[in-house]
Amino acid sequence: MVPGKDGDKYVPYEKRCGNESIVYFTRDLSAEGLRKIYSKINQHITGKVAIKLHTGEPHGPNIIPRAWVKSLIEKDLPGAKIVETNSYYDGDRYTTEQHRETLKINGWDFANVDILDEHGTALLPVKGGNWFKEMSVGVNLLNYDSLLALTHFKGHVQGGFGGSNKNIGIGCADGRIGKAMIHTTPGQPDQWDIAKEEFMERIAESTKATIDYFGKNVAYINVMRNMSVSCDCEGVAAEPVVTPNVGILASLDILAVDSACVDLIFALSEKDRAALVERMTSRHGLRQLSYMKELGMGNDKYVLIDIDNNNSRIYPADAVKGVKPFEG
Repeated sequence: MVPGKDGDKYVPYEKRCGNESIVYFTRDLSAEGLRKIYSKINQHITGKVAIKLHTGEPHGPNIIPRAWVKSLIEKDLPGAKIVETNSYYDGDRYTTEQHRETLKINGWDFANVDILDEHGTALLPVKGGNWFKEMSVGVNLLNYDSLLALTHFKGHVQGGFGGSNKNIGIGCADGRIGKAMIHTTPGQPDQWDIAKEEFMERIAESTKATIDYFGKNVAYINVMRNMSVSCDCEGVAAEPVVTPNVGILASLDILAVDSACVDLIFALSEKDRAALVERMTSRHGLRQLSYMKELGMGNDKYVLIDIDNNNSRIYPADAVKGVKPFEG
């Protein structure tokens, strides 16, 4: 086994190499906590801003609270738009019309949500990829100057976990072409046949196309709250949450912020981490991290900064110390 190549193997921090990026952390799971941590990574969010957010299936129980997002937009990002794409599966977000109805049901009607593939698709180059030379995204993505990935960190039925990489890689790919490129081998009947390491690599290459397009004008926030092993795509059918709420993390480095979230999960007690760790490893989801590193998308080493305590450096075990069992 080559360290990091196998997506079912967790690589401890001390076995990683390379530079460190900054990741900010707060335990304050509130609208104010979100605003506070955004202020740490907003220096390159300028011009016309897209906020990539998973707005959820109808009545989805675990999505980022709407009131938090509304406060962030009104107070810190006036004029920014939430952006989404239609789903690849046939459901309540499959067409733009269905998607807009779901947005109303879930209370996002305070925002002018831009469904990126409503008016077609565009191809972005994938530099250095093994699977793609280009990725199909919603054409409206090209109308923006900056991207804020505002991600609900949780499990995922195929990806193992969904962090900023999944939010961008699948979430900016359009519903018919881009998502099919990631999920399906052409010419066979199973819509979801691509899995494990290949699936993680395809997600990362899709993400790379989008973040390369935005360059330095991109930032990442991961909200570690209501972390079901199920993705928000599963809506009310999601598995019950059993993992404790942890906090909010943010960085200018996508690999660092996703790595830090995974490390915080592994730093929990065995009982508290069991469900989400099983989901990550059984799906070989940790390949997302090692492949992002191979593609040069960031650092898997980081300095974790506790903004609740005078911006002191802490470690994953410190961040999860004293977490309380999840209460629905």
